[in-house]
Amino acid sequence: MDEKASGISLYDYNLPPELIAQFPRRRRDQSRLMVLDRRKNETAVHSFKQIIEYLNPGDGLVVNTTKVFKARLFGSRATGAKVELFLVRPIAPHQPLDWIALVSPSRRVRVGEMIQFNKRQVRLEADLGGGRWHVSFASEHQRKNIIRRFGHVPLPHYIKRSDQPSDIRRYQTLFADNSKVGAVAAPTAGFHFTRSILGELEKKGVHLIEVCLHVGPGTFKPVKVDNIHDHIVDPEMATLSKDAADRINRVRRAGGRIIAVGTTSVRTLESAILSDGLVQPFSGMVDLYIKPGHEFKLVDHMVTNFHLPKSSLLILVSAFAGRDRILKAYHEAIRQQMRFYSYGDAMLIL
Repeated sequence: MDEKASGISLYDYNLPPELIAQFPRRRRDQSRLMVLDRRKNETAVHSFKQIIEYLNPGDGLVVNTTKVFKARLFGSRATGAKVELFLVRPIAPHQPLDWIALVSPSRRVRVGEMIQFNKRQVRLEADLGGGRWHVSFASEHQRKNIIRRFGHVPLPHYIKRSDQPSDIRRYQTLFADNSKVGAVAAPTAGFHFTRSILGELEKKGVHLIEVCLHVGPGTFKPVKVDNIHDHIVDPEMATLSKDAADRINRVRRAGGRIIAVGTTSVRTLESAILSDGLVQPFSGMVDLYIKPGHEFKLVDHMVTNFHLPKSSLLILVSAFAGRDRILKAYHEAIRQQMRFYSYGDAMLIL
């Protein structure tokens, strides 16, 4: 059966390179929206603005409020050789000066070495393996200054260009909260929403519910094992507040649907604990790997972008809608010349 498909080759498809969006559309809501109706086994393509027609009064729209920071730093060794530090996350929530970072090239650097950023330095404290290092900043002021002056927007590898000033704004959702900076990849399904669309949804009686998951570089980590069940996802920090839990519980009690915007919102919701049928708030590292066989307990519908072949995100949406159905929809999106990946178009799975 489709749900038992475990070979990674079953989650592959051929994408013409020209359909990988290299830039966002001029306006966020100019994106296209493929609606996949699981019950009818049908797809339709609209303007993203038409998502308003598919949400009902009393529904809960769950969005991720994490904010992306300029995590990619280019410095140099004392020899003058260039080094990239890709900041992942603080080693602990209350240790803002000590970070896990991907260092490239990793084999040539040494423990105790200082990476230079003009007159400022970052120390390599310990080799954690796999290109990951424990690095430390001298002070909080210096950390912020290095990121501000030397940081680059961490665009994914399939965007074949350098980051531009416009990416600082566009590789960010409207939901991004200045008090929740910590993502090194954007929750891209949220890119398509505008204040106008949100205003229309509010007038319709749709409830906006905010959660936070700081997206890590593992979101782009390819599945390199033959059996998808052997894959492991990287942990990421997530928070579902008491206010969010209360809002979700009210929507569900009133018979409303929970529509998750993005796979990060899905993973946050599905990581929550239910007690007597009620969602409980939580804050901590989550490493939930959603694959076929997962019993969805909170998410009724999902807004998502089109994902890479052989990725954990494609596996997640396949768990939600069925592998055959998803791949058929992807082939139709290709036929209709829709745009793929982070700056691409969207899908609403009903």
